[in-house]
Amino acid sequence: MSKIPSKPEILDWITANPTLTAKRDIAKAFGIKGAARIDLKRVLKELEDEGHLEKRKRSYQDPDRLPPVSVLQITGPDADGDLFAKPMEWQGAGKEPVVLVIPRASDPALGAGDRILARLTLVTAEDHHYEARLIRRIGANPQRVLGVFRLRAEGGRIIPIDKGSDKEWVVAADAMYGAKDGELVEAELAGPKGRMGLPRARIVERLGDPSAPKAVSLIAIHQHGIPDAFPDDVIAQADAAKPVGLKGREDLRDLPLITIDPSDARDHDDACFAHADEDPKNEGGHVIWVAIADVAAYVTPGSALDREARKRGNSTYFPDRVVPMLPDRLSGDLCSLHEGVPRACIAVRMVLDADGQKISHRFHRGLMRSPASLHYEEVQDAIDGRPNDRTGPLLEPVLKPIYAAYEALKNARAQRQPLDLDLPERRIELDPDGTVKSVNFKDRLDAHKLIEEFMVLANVAAAETLLEKKTPLLFRIHEEPSPAKLDALRETAQASGYTLAKGQVLHTRHLNKLLNDAAGTDDAELINISTLRSMTQAYYGPAHIGHFGLALRSYAHFTSPIRRYADLVVHRALITAHGWGKDGLSPHDIEDMEQTGAHISTTERRSMVAERDTTDRYLASYLSERVGNEFSGRISGIARFGAFVKLDETGADGLLPMRSLGREYFHFDQEAGTLMGSDTGLMISIGQRVTVRLTEAVPVTGGIALELLTLEGNALPQGGRGGRGPAGRTNPKRKATKAKRKSDKVKRKVKRTRQ
Repeated sequence: MSKIPSKPEILDWITANPTLTAKRDIAKAFGIKGAARIDLKRVLKELEDEGHLEKRKRSYQDPDRLPPVSVLQITGPDADGDLFAKPMEWQGAGKEPVVLVIPRASDPALGAGDRILARLTLVTAEDHHYEARLIRRIGANPQRVLGVFRLRAEGGRIIPIDKGSDKEWVVAADAMYGAKDGELVEAELAGPKGRMGLPRARIVERLGDPSAPKAVSLIAIHQHGIPDAFPDDVIAQADAAKPVGLKGREDLRDLPLITIDPSDARDHDDACFAHADEDPKNEGGHVIWVAIADVAAYVTPGSALDREARKRGNSTYFPDRVVPMLPDRLSGDLCSLHEGVPRACIAVRMVLDADGQKISHRFHRGLMRSPASLHYEEVQDAIDGRPNDRTGPLLEPVLKPIYAAYEALKNARAQRQPLDLDLPERRIELDPDGTVKSVNFKDRLDAHKLIEEFMVLANVAAAETLLEKKTPLLFRIHEEPSPAKLDALRETAQASGYTLAKGQVLHTRHLNKLLNDAAGTDDAELINISTLRSMTQAYYGPAHIGHFGLALRSYAHFTSPIRRYADLVVHRALITAHGWGKDGLSPHDIEDMEQTGAHISTTERRSMVAERDTTDRYLASYLSERVGNEFSGRISGIARFGAFVKLDETGADGLLPMRSLGREYFHFDQEAGTLMGSDTGLMISIGQRVTVRLTEAVPVTGGIALELLTLEGNALPQGGRGGRGPAGRTNPKRKATKAKRKSDKVKRKVKRTRQ
């Protein structure tokens, strides 16, 4: 049949063939080829505009989709040379989708039968449903190296950037990928050693100038010793993993458990759902479901995957990349709660009363299928009256009940009073080439707070269950501030005109009162920063100490096992406590619990430092073109060699070296946290507003140097030249003594005022 079918004929055919609704399927069925497809497209568009075809598609199209990271098998190139593949695990009821592989110049040659791990993008095309980008070939796990490329007559060499490493790699002339002398490159081993005895490498990515933004995170990874290459046995075990089925699990696939994550999230640890409690005895109550990826089903104790996950401790996040705790096959595919795909989970059903207090909970090991993977902004928009095509159908049955439960939880939170710091989080946005496009502060939407409260509640339920069942676990521990740090905070508060009572058992509500008193004033940022600095570092351990900051007696991390090893240990403990299978805690897990807690606390701090160093370098790169400009900010720290300033616009921290503070000698008072000018008596302390000039920004180190222009809106007084070189007429030691006397006098005056 070559003529264009009528609209009723098209609708009748779709009704008879509900799984074949793609345009190419319809064209094939009616024998439409070539230019006639344009007319068919017009008719289909008219049906969509009239509502008929859209309704049919909603009714009959299979909801299952391929995960964004999938294992594919290459089926071979077609007559035009295009490379196609098929999914290895298609669970939909419709026709198996066709995938077009889009190769990059650096990708290895692929042939029919090759299995690959690829990242997929859903498209609308004539002959395929997805486009794929190669992550790696299954069974191939080439070692990656990072270094500076040096051009030689016969090819080139890669010089390592790691401190103390003298190992080099030979690069053949046909494996240089166009690299230039002095560029930072990433390469993979490309064969046995050559005649010179050095291993051979093939460049797969040029990162340009070693000080350029795109190189920043890679350098941090190597400097801090973060493992970024998985051993072969780990990759092999991940590749061999198969999706977990329903056997031995509860069927939770009918629960509309949605995921809500950042818009650029690659993995989805958690999903949630809520509804009003139907129990008449709990009028106004709510039921909250939180489902978490069942990583323990894939990462078993003592396995290669387990050893590597424990070694890494956690995933590390940078603005341009993620160093995952688990290989892509698990973190981006089998363990990730993707939309429309059956996934193993451990879920907790929690019942709240009308005031948001948890009155009961119960854990389940099940199989779920999320109807939607949403991001925070679109969820918030839907609640605020701006739903889109994805959130509109979910608004009444799913989103509004979730927000209703959150409103109840807010009441419980207000009674508990966890520490309520107001410290905005920076978001660095990069261009494709790695250049910093903008630096903004992340919005704190109710959608963010909702998920945080749901996760906190689930973590509490996990800790309480394991305590009740007397099962060993790793708690998330946060101890109260030390007396010395509290005294320092109290001094700062009193100097700003606020009170933090002494001589009582400290609770978070006391700190929240201080924060609330300062809210909306010029002192708010100072009080928030000082309160944060008074806190101890949270850590993991088997001791039941509690979490001071959250004001919780029992707390354990349960909700992010894809990216935190501590959560995986808690999952195993729950499996053991409920007798769900043999993949629970091993004797070694139990025996090594304290050492594991200490180790992953260390890896967490390592990642935090690497992430902070990377952010500092990106910010320095962003500001490097604005040297000489003036910025406003606030004094954020005092040291013997100068003062630190946090810039308002970007949140970057820069140094005011002593030489930039004026021509007088400044006395450093460590106890008071001040710098005092010996001639003018100028006092510089944390929290003061300043205007500064950017004098230096070094992307390689992340260093930012500033010059002080105004302090609290006033120009700097013109001090003498004492203490500033030979021209000074006054002995620096005498100046220091004079400044010390002034500082002591100020202290005595402050103390009298406080009485």
